[in-house]
Amino acid sequence: MLRAGLIVVAVLFSWPARAAPSSAAILVYHRFGPQVADSMTTRTEVFVAQLAALRRAGYTIVPLATVVDGLAGRVPLPPRAVAITVDDGHRTVYTDLLPIIRREHLPITLFIYPSAISSASYAMNWAQLQELLATGSVHVQSHTWWHPDFRVERRRLDAEAYRQFVRQQLDKPRQVLQSRLGVKADYLAWPFGIHDAGLEAAAKAAGYQAAFILDERHATSRDSPLALPRYLIVDGRGVSGLIHSLQAGERSANGAQP
Repeated sequence: MLRAGLIVVAVLFSWPARAAPSSAAILVYHRFGPQVADSMTTRTEVFVAQLAALRRAGYTIVPLATVVDGLAGRVPLPPRAVAITVDDGHRTVYTDLLPIIRREHLPITLFIYPSAISSASYAMNWAQLQELLATGSVHVQSHTWWHPDFRVERRRLDAEAYRQFVRQQLDKPRQVLQSRLGVKADYLAWPFGIHDAGLEAAAKAAGYQAAFILDERHATSRDSPLALPRYLIVDGRGVSGLIHSLQAGERSANGAQP
């Protein structure tokens, strides 16, 4: 009887097991095409094969907003959630990725720097971005005004000029995306993944709810919402390499050895 009583007391007063943090994989691509034109190009056939492999492996492709809200505890986050982002606004997003988006009903978030749109020869134009938005699967967000290296600018400018520079780089894309596309840009991709506490504070003051860096790991509920990691995906990672990276990242996020 005494033994049974001790067991009951032990159960009543034992600490609950700590729940594993929520986690999700965020992928970032840049350019697409039939051939590898540069280090940031992923062949379209490789991308399509990666989508199929993700689904076979039990991953669920969700909008980036679902990941952000899920990590914050605002909505349920499906197990093995994956969000796909594409940076820079390269024209191959329209020529090569758009047919896949339409066929697959694929949720994609584009991070663009508006100074290039309808201006740089490599970039999309505003009409093409409107067409992408019209699919209902694409969201457009901020990649700053012209994709600077903040480390270089901080060395080049005095303190007040640098503060003004950062403010412009964060504020202007939100204004332009709103006026050109009717888009409220709440998310920011840090150029080159560069960020620090001061930049995060500036992003928060500018009205951004989430921002994204580059890191070879899952985003978890432990991460700052203004420094959520993304896997940089290039053609050389391939199909099996992508799945291996995500499985290792998932184990690490759940506290297991990679």
